[in-house]
Order: sequence, then structure tokens, then C-alpha cells
Amino acid sequence: MSDRVLDYLQANRDDLLDRLSSFLAIPSVSTDSDYKKDMERAADFIVTYLNEIGFDLAEKQATNNHSLVYAEYNGAGPEAPTVLFYGHYDVQPTDPIEQWKSDPFKPEIREGRIYARGASDDKGQVFMHLAVFEAFMRTEGKLPLNVKVCIEGEEEIGSENLYEILHAKKEQFSADFCVISDSGMVAKNQPTILYGLKGFTGLEITVTGPDHDLHSGMYGGAIRNPIMALTHILASMKNDDEVVTVEGFYDDVEPLTEEERKMMAKVPSEDFAKVCGVKTTASEKGYTAVEHTMGRPTFEINGIYGGYQGEGTKTIIPSTATAKITCRLVPGQDPEKIQQLIENHINKVTPSGVTVTVKMEKLSAKAYKVEPDHPLIKKAAKAYTKAFGKETVYVRMGGSIPVVEWIQSIYHIPIVLLGFGTPEDRLHSPNESFPLDSFDKGMETLVYYWKEME
Repeated sequence: MSDRVLDYLQANRDDLLDRLSSFLAIPSVSTDSDYKKDMERAADFIVTYLNEIGFDLAEKQATNNHSLVYAEYNGAGPEAPTVLFYGHYDVQPTDPIEQWKSDPFKPEIREGRIYARGASDDKGQVFMHLAVFEAFMRTEGKLPLNVKVCIEGEEEIGSENLYEILHAKKEQFSADFCVISDSGMVAKNQPTILYGLKGFTGLEITVTGPDHDLHSGMYGGAIRNPIMALTHILASMKNDDEVVTVEGFYDDVEPLTEEERKMMAKVPSEDFAKVCGVKTTASEKGYTAVEHTMGRPTFEINGIYGGYQGEGTKTIIPSTATAKITCRLVPGQDPEKIQQLIENHINKVTPSGVTVTVKMEKLSAKAYKVEPDHPLIKKAAKAYTKAFGKETVYVRMGGSIPVVEWIQSIYHIPIVLLGFGTPEDRLHSPNESFPLDSFDKGMETLVYYWKEME
């Protein structure tokens, strides 16, 4: 292939970083209504850039909250494939602001990284795609394939309007495959194919006993303590082998294949105990920590509260106690079925003297997985390896990206997760950053990948 595209990116690197800095400087915090105008400025930035690149159409589409950016390029012709590129321009709040070493909305380059809120999640990675589109248009006069763009402003608040938009405008957003860069690599400069994501669901359990807090001396021994009842319920859901004991929980689980386990064994994994500050790991019996986090379902208690929380002692039997539970799911599991199985278990083990109410989490998603040997995945691995000079590893991620499952369920197309972040990027935390190595080699990867589509 011609090196003109790569030469353009290298020759214009400083200008591109300046433009990225301008994008990062816009405080597009979707959770806070005070930033509503800034959200529109960020959307306008993308629309302006896409128009300058030469897309046939670039516009803001109204939602019930923050605008969605839609664009399309059809210059590659009817025989060329069409890719749907998804990303998001909204970012997390900056709190606690005092822990930042520099202003989160005044990008600063230090020791080979660009520091700013959104540098990695997801503005930096979105921008890389736009810069590569620009490089192709300025040198080749066209893109190697047709492109549709969907960049939303509500990912950090659950993409609350996106599903309905994708469903209602199915024809407009339809494509042959989708590419998303809202993920990362297992280590810096280690090209990583993310071929699977876990699903997600959750519940909130509230145990109620007496209709008001009671004196523990006068009523202890006569009245069931809701906190004790709640801990009994929770303890019954998982055993010492980290196996979930809810009846039917594993019935639909797609098992890990031997080939997958071999691939996972090749992944340079972090020392979980050291990183997390514990003495030892605890994984489902028969599986390594890597295998459990990547390819087995989990059941976690995220919070538990009830009774007196202040200093000293208050001798009461509390009226209520609450726990929040989430599960990360694997292919084969249905979020609503898992919720129902857990509720059935709760009803079965709840002791006498208390009542339990279960509130189902509305935001749920099924797991997503694409076959590692899919041609589009193989081409992505080839492009990664060529750019980074290392063999690409294949992983499944313990986290969830609901939009991935939505796109797959609505459009039934393969989704390629081309992420370039690193474990050190501090997503959602103070001092978020993105390595310039990822910026350079990531764009090089995209150039190679799009060329593979010709």
C-alpha cells in the first residue's frame, strides 16, 4: 500500500494533537445539566470536523437529552462494504478535582501521555478515527470503504436514548459491520483483540422487619433482626468455592472451550492480588482468575446498609436492611431470567418474621461474543500486529458495554472492538490520560485495517 496516509499522519502529528486538545478542552459532562451548552459544543466540534473531512452528510440528531452525531460517507461505491463507527463524546465528572495534577479540561502532555478528562474514554479514541479519515481524504481523495458514524453524548449516563434511536432508524444506521474503539489493551503496546464482553443485570433487596427501630434489650430474642436476615439470604447465594448456589444460575452458560482457555493462558495478566492489595485471589473452583474474570459469570454484592451508622453504639433492632447485587453474565444467559432465578432463591430462603421486596435493575444487557477466527477479527489482529510489532492476544472482558449487544441484536452484524487504551489510563478517575504511543500506533492500526477492506 501507499505510505502517503501514514506520512500525512506523521507530518501533521502536532496539528492533530492540537486539535485533539481543543476537543478535550470542552467539558462535555453528560451527568450535569450545567454543562448542557458544552455538550452541544462537543457535538458541533465533531460535525464541523466531519464536514471538513468531506463526509456526504454530518449532522446533529436531537434526542430527549443530549444530541447524537450522525454522518455518512458513500464515496467508496456500492460494491464496497459499509462500516458503522460508534463512539461517545461525553465524559465522566472530574470529582474529586483536588486530586488532579493539572486542569482536567486543559490538556497537558507529560512523560509520553496526554492528560485530560476523556483522553482515553472516549474522546481520544474517537478522534483517532476522525484523524485517519482525514488522512485518507487528504492523500487518497477517498476512504477505502463506506462509513456511517454514530457518536452519542449519553454513554456515561447509560445511553438512555440510543436503543430507541437505533431501533427506530434501523435503515439509516444499517451497515455490514461495526467498529468500536471504547476499550483497551491488556498492557501498553500489547495489541489486544477483545472478542467478548459480559452481560449485566442487577437487583436491590430490602428486608423489612418491625415498622420502626426497636430497643434491642427489650425486643432482642423476640423479633427477627432484618440485617441478620439479609446476611443469611446473601450468604446462601454463593459457597466457599465461589460457586453461585442459585438454582439454575449456570443452566444456560456457554462453557469455555479448550481453545479459549489456551488463548487466555497466553494473555499477559496482571497480578490480581498485588494490584488489588489482597493476600490471595478467589475464583470459581476449577478456573483461574483470568478465566473467571473473562469467561465465567459472577455474582457480587455491591453495597449493604441498614441500622445505625454513626459513632459509638446505638442498641437497636433496625427496621430495614438493603443490599445491592449485580451479576456479570456470559453468552447463553438471559438477564431477565437470572433476575427471576435470584428472586425465586430469595423467596425460598427468606426466614420467618421479615418480608422482602426485590427491585429489578432496568439497565440490563446480554453478553456479546464474536468468533475469534471471524475474517474481520483476523484482519484486525493482522493490522494490530503490523502496527505494534507484537503478536496480538485474544481476550474476553469482564466489563459490559450495553450498546455492543444492542447493535448486534438489532442489526445482526459482527462488531469489532478496536481499543487502544491501557490499564494505566485511570478511566473515570483523577488524572485520566492516554499514551501517545497508543495515539500513533493506534492510528497506524486503523490505516492498515481500513486498507484491508479494499
